[in-house]
Amino acid sequence: MCPYTPAVTSSIHLRRAVGLLSRAENILAATILLAMVLLPVIEVVARLGIGRGIPGGIPLTQNLTLWIGFVGAVIAARENRLLQLATGNFLPERYAVAAKAFTHAVGAAVCVLLAEGSRQLVVIERDSPIDLALGINTYHAQLILPIAFGLLALRLVLSAGVVIEGPAEALAIGGAVAAPGSRSWPAVGVAGLGILFALWMTRQPFFIEGLEIGAAWPWMVVLLIATVLGGPIFVAIGGAAVVLFLADGIPVAAIPVETYRLSVQPTLAAIPLFTLTGFLLAEGKASQRLLAVFRGLFGWIPGGTAVVCAVLCAFFTVFTGGSGVTILALGGLLFQALQADRYRERFSLGLLTASGSLGLLLPPALPLILYGIVAEISIEDLFIGGILPGLLMIGLLAAWGLREGLKGNVARTPFVAQAALRAIWNAKWELLLPFVILYAIFSGFATVVEASAIASAYVLVTQCFVHRDVRIRSDLPRVLVQCSVLIGGVLIILGVSMGLTSYLVDARIAQSVLELVSENISSKFVFLLCLNAFLLVVGCLMDIFSATVVVVPLILPLGAAFDIHPVHLGILFIANLELGYLTPPVGLNLFLASYRFERPLLEVYRAALPMLAILGIGVVLIAYWPGLTLGLLQLLGRL
Repeated sequence: MCPYTPAVTSSIHLRRAVGLLSRAENILAATILLAMVLLPVIEVVARLGIGRGIPGGIPLTQNLTLWIGFVGAVIAARENRLLQLATGNFLPERYAVAAKAFTHAVGAAVCVLLAEGSRQLVVIERDSPIDLALGINTYHAQLILPIAFGLLALRLVLSAGVVIEGPAEALAIGGAVAAPGSRSWPAVGVAGLGILFALWMTRQPFFIEGLEIGAAWPWMVVLLIATVLGGPIFVAIGGAAVVLFLADGIPVAAIPVETYRLSVQPTLAAIPLFTLTGFLLAEGKASQRLLAVFRGLFGWIPGGTAVVCAVLCAFFTVFTGGSGVTILALGGLLFQALQADRYRERFSLGLLTASGSLGLLLPPALPLILYGIVAEISIEDLFIGGILPGLLMIGLLAAWGLREGLKGNVARTPFVAQAALRAIWNAKWELLLPFVILYAIFSGFATVVEASAIASAYVLVTQCFVHRDVRIRSDLPRVLVQCSVLIGGVLIILGVSMGLTSYLVDARIAQSVLELVSENISSKFVFLLCLNAFLLVVGCLMDIFSATVVVVPLILPLGAAFDIHPVHLGILFIANLELGYLTPPVGLNLFLASYRFERPLLEVYRAALPMLAILGIGVVLIAYWPGLTLGLLQLLGRL
């Protein structure tokens, strides 16, 4: 006789089913990432060995980028780690559950609408399939879109009632940590209404024929409220695209069309692969080995440890982008090192908060790759153009550390040649990594994607088999899943942002902005000042990846009108968004530092303000001194 009631038995079966689904998602994500590493590496080896690559290797890698993005997004939703604005953390706790129920209801509704649009796309593609390789057609690859959006809707509903504990480690990818076992089922029910409402909408004539223009704005207001309350950013952008396309009578399938077009861009796969490289480095003891190297070489100068912290953070951020992984992974180690050398606590807090976004201008930083894709300019030129501005930003922060060292008479690490050489030898594999990547790209034997795969394979081998810091069975699967969560949180935003960007282009928004600016601003000096202010606000409110997809098409015509070189405009754009991570009240690094170092937000604000001013000087120099960006390009004859 079964001791459980039917309701309890059903609950057990449901939990088991959800658990099996979660394990399947994890296995699929890990398999896709490993395949994305192996395919380009095999392609390079085959091309060098037998003179040709493997059949279908390139298109398969491109379409796997779509899959890892959406499988990762589903896992991110499952773990409450979708990118969101930090404004939701200002809500009093008593309103948190209600706010989350509302935002997840809106999110679930948007996901259902996007799932329906994706289903329409798959049906259309199935009627005229395009072969990719090994009998796989485009519509096979696109099947992940309706499935993932449907699972996202379900995950958002199930997580709606989970109680939020507060600012969380998951803020690195914009989420919040849930209190285990604490759930409000009424909130889940409210969120579930979002799915029912969206299903009703897909059966209404206006879903095909279009909304009235006046009827579109209330929905935009709902999306705005949900976003401010802490709803996922992809919901805000994707929902806005849905509403705007419906208002123009354009099928919602236009959004997944643009999502797929972006996902199969030849160089986009470099973003998840370089992200994996950064995660593997952070998981191992690479940070400790590199810290020993830099302290051994530079610890003897005044402020040497502060200089080392800036350089080391920049090294990691090059591979992880502006995701916050640097602060979360290295913050504890570097804060202890600064405190051990008797640096002031406020200075240490501000330095590490600012250093969490250093490195975004140095090759092969992910924002440079994405900017090149969106702006359709040479990624190699952006790599070269970002070197001097990137070193300038690091140098300014290092100089402030030097000042702190002299002012506070902090401890120094004596230079011992034998110890420094030993540290260099221990970290030789990590120190060689940037040279391996840059040689692969600039020598011409590998594309950017292939170079990123080589970097991932290189770090995988060194961390798992040489140093053995990352264990194959226990650590590697976890790292692959964590990496896929970050990739999914970013790529789903990029995908739906392409839909919104497509609408903005069709609506000639960029031309309207250009006309408005041309009528009111004639001075290049004034334009650059206004552009810096605008981008600083954008960087404060948006993550660097979605801002690139949405904002760059709007500012490109403005840059051309004021005779700003595209590479200079790109470096200026990224430098401003790098600064936006530190801008109160909602710069992402401020919240991450508050969580990581367990300090009140106001204390982090005060600590970060001097760094904000110092890096602001760097942004001004980048803006008004084009030679800083273009000098190396001219020297190398690329202009």
